[in-house]
Amino acid sequence: MSNPRDALLSSYNYELEPERIAQVPLEPRHSARLLIVENNKECFTAARHVKIWDWQNELQAGDLIVVNDTRVLKARLKVRRSSGGIAELLLLEPVSEGQWLCLAKPAKRMKPGDFLWLEAHNQEPIRLKVISKDDESGGRFVQFPPCYCDRETIEELLENYGEVPLPPYIERQDFHNGDRYQTRFATSPGAVAAPTAGLHLSDELLKALQQKGVRQARITLHVGLGTFRPLNTEDLTHLQLHSEWVEVNAEVVEAVADCRSRGGRVVAVGTTTVRALEGAFSEGGGELKPFRGQVNLVIKPGYRFGVVDGLLTNFHLPRSSLLLLVSALIGRERLLALYSEAIKLKYRFFSYGDAMWIPPDVVLPPDRV
Repeated sequence: MSNPRDALLSSYNYELEPERIAQVPLEPRHSARLLIVENNKECFTAARHVKIWDWQNELQAGDLIVVNDTRVLKARLKVRRSSGGIAELLLLEPVSEGQWLCLAKPAKRMKPGDFLWLEAHNQEPIRLKVISKDDESGGRFVQFPPCYCDRETIEELLENYGEVPLPPYIERQDFHNGDRYQTRFATSPGAVAAPTAGLHLSDELLKALQQKGVRQARITLHVGLGTFRPLNTEDLTHLQLHSEWVEVNAEVVEAVADCRSRGGRVVAVGTTTVRALEGAFSEGGGELKPFRGQVNLVIKPGYRFGVVDGLLTNFHLPRSSLLLLVSALIGRERLLALYSEAIKLKYRFFSYGDAMWIPPDVVLPPDRV
């Protein structure tokens, strides 16, 4: 029987001391700590504590790991307002004909009709125009030159004018090592934040997994507002998330089917991969089919998984949609108890932090539609 508290946002809160928030990534990538959830009915918080490198010992020949190949754009833009004041835009997604939805700071000083100037050292200024306000996000629709109509065409502009949009809880905002805030398989430009579980997978670990007979497939989910925006809906039965662009191609569908046929397990690397696979499953009417488009699927306790068996994931912010998603796999109370143990053991949290492995044998039944 489900717990009524699972439907309340306040039930997904926990206390975290600031020093537990990782400020820089570890080197090599696979040297972060890994909490392995154990199938032990007598101990709610049973876990083993190893390194990411040891994850290869948890997977089997024939398993399929699915990763998110999105690449983080330099989507943070400094702009000058007509008054001369400096403001900031965070590019989110294209709308049409060079118009983009952006988060704005300070938003109150960017009104419809205002002009903004995008400037950078050794670059010609580019004039932008605020078109209107977006009531859903509180952001602004901003007109760029029409040639910058999609994620691919605007990437060159962002390379010249933008900065990597590191999360606000990372205090070293001058840390612009774009390569380290990208996964080793980041090939599809479009995200405003990294799919952070994938940051742990080094070339050496990926090679070791391949040699073991673990297959790999790649989806694309461009991490946007739906993933990182704080939730403010206490009654989660009414929760809606901002949609994010997803592509699950025919090769992924075939790889999942082949994995099932050989008795392997489908393992998602990161919550964004879960959202993409389960979103495509939902759009396919309860069958995994190729899908390309927007997904706004909400995964919370009570959700019945149609594709994903296991999950490699980071430690997520309190009261976040990501915490809800992981709770759907192993239960809210168990997840928060494991988080409490991780805090006691001084695990590192959030984007540059440590990780958790949720193997298929600890996932709550029913885990398949």
